[in-house]
Amino acid sequence: MRSPHRHPLLVPVLLCALAVLAARPTDALDGGGGSDTGLGAQVARLYEDAARATEQYEDGRREAEAQRTKALAYEKRLDRQRRRIDAVHEDLGRIARAQYREGGGLPYTARMLLADDPDELLRGRRALSRADQAVDRAIGKSLQAEARFATDEAEARAAWRALEERNARLAELKRRIEGRLEAARSRLEGQADASVAAGSCPGAVRLDQPDARSSRSWVAPVETYELSASFGSAGARWANRHTGQDFAVPVGTPVRSVGTGRVVTVTCGGAFGMQVVVQHAGGYYTQYAHLAAVAVDQGERVRPGQWLGQSGSTGNSTGPHLHFEVRITPETGSALDPVPWLARRGVAL
Repeated sequence: MRSPHRHPLLVPVLLCALAVLAARPTDALDGGGGSDTGLGAQVARLYEDAARATEQYEDGRREAEAQRTKALAYEKRLDRQRRRIDAVHEDLGRIARAQYREGGGLPYTARMLLADDPDELLRGRRALSRADQAVDRAIGKSLQAEARFATDEAEARAAWRALEERNARLAELKRRIEGRLEAARSRLEGQADASVAAGSCPGAVRLDQPDARSSRSWVAPVETYELSASFGSAGARWANRHTGQDFAVPVGTPVRSVGTGRVVTVTCGGAFGMQVVVQHAGGYYTQYAHLAAVAVDQGERVRPGQWLGQSGSTGNSTGPHLHFEVRITPETGSALDPVPWLARRGVAL
């Protein structure tokens, strides 16, 4: 199950915006220096950059597809117009052949002298002249329309090619940002593993929190995810049954407090690796485990949607994910199934 989250974008500034994103400093991620204490914040910023780059690339790709459709429509209209012009030319050929068979090769004065009814011949001549003029006008209009459509088609194709070239540049900028994100995630994971092995949590990494406060009292612990191991699952990794709900997310994904509360525990080491436990009203506690970085301190008050840290794979974990628990005590052994617990609070996973 996925929970997508998108933001509106202005297509005309795609390249400019992405150029700024690609050029953003990340404390020597491409080198080897940089501050490890700010690494989590760098990863969070790069996640935002990569998300914007992806959305902007997709907007550009959709615009290019729309331009391509327009160009193909112009081409179909041109084909129809050419067929009409060909039909007019064929009619002209038939008229010319008919005139020749009816004595069109004789001088007109001779035809009048030889005609049984010169007045009728004269009327026919005038009618034929008007018909010729009408055909000429039709041909002229058709040729003008063909030229106009050909110009439109050329412009559409040129715009399509320009969009494809722009999309190629967007894809390259996106690739560069994602490459830097991957390097930062790797460093963050290594730093987290070292901290857990030492049993000592680094200080809270103060992430730039989302601009807007959540209008909801309860939210999911991550925004975009796939559900993996569920509550009560059996497996070799657990002594009895799985005590929480796992969310498969990449290393460095911001992890959110599901509701208002107070941080009661920030620990490193053991099966849960780096973890945060939050106390909520009503005697409930939520746990966020296997983190790669924490963004809060013990005793801190938190609100719904506030970032508590970043997902990782520390402790007893076979890959990057968030282990989320709901308990009635701060310690293990009192876990409830998180899915219906959140559903009763309006959060469907």
